[in-house]
Amino acid sequence: MKNRFDGKVALVTGGAGGIGAEIVLALIEEGATVSIFDTNSEAITNLVSTLDGKKALGKVVNVRSQESVEEAVAQVISKFGGIDILIAAAGGSLGTPRDLDYISAEDLDLVIDVNIKGTFHCAKAVIPAMKSRGGGSIVTFSSIGGRSASPVTGVAYAAAKAGIIGLTRRLAREVGGDGIRVNSIAPGLFLTGRLQGMFDAMSPAEQKEVLDGIPLKRMPRIEECVEPVLFLASEASSYITGAVLDVNGGRLMAN
Repeated sequence: MKNRFDGKVALVTGGAGGIGAEIVLALIEEGATVSIFDTNSEAITNLVSTLDGKKALGKVVNVRSQESVEEAVAQVISKFGGIDILIAAAGGSLGTPRDLDYISAEDLDLVIDVNIKGTFHCAKAVIPAMKSRGGGSIVTFSSIGGRSASPVTGVAYAAAKAGIIGLTRRLAREVGGDGIRVNSIAPGLFLTGRLQGMFDAMSPAEQKEVLDGIPLKRMPRIEECVEPVLFLASEASSYITGAVLDVNGGRLMAN
């Protein structure tokens, strides 16, 4: 399974922290050259400083902006010669409220813009480069919250993550003939950053209720999200496109 990505150029959005950073490290470990798009300049600097400068490039990019994305993608292509893989991990609830009464129009715009428009801008920008290389792989990030009515996340997040699935499937149909596969991962509750704090603040009874809803009876490890992403990005999934891979310990068993 090692060196699956020798000679491949990957782009990871939201790649400076959390699951995104773990994906970056795993891709590089398996031979890829990786570009990291994020809005956190300090986190980018810290991560890139630990990596081989010939194998990694960090860029401060606002994926809400088509112009910002296109300019940064052009720089990646100029430096590394092309793009083979896009992992569109930028997104989330972005600190916006969960409950409907507290969600503002600005909150909705932010969540929709980063998740859906950000994924769209990045995919559209890299597809010409993938076509020129004879194909590629795009992995988008949905969520269990876009697949079912999650008690943890709010309406804006649910709408955005459900929209990612529609975007993924339609895009897969459009670019499949060019050898480009487009799939989505739908993680359950992975405890990174703010979510870890929320879970830790729960009472033992509340934590037990969460765990009781997961057939595997445990919270996931970060690598248990990373490896499914790498599978979808790699040639191991060469005849899979338009799929949504649920990674939630059985909490949601979709038809």
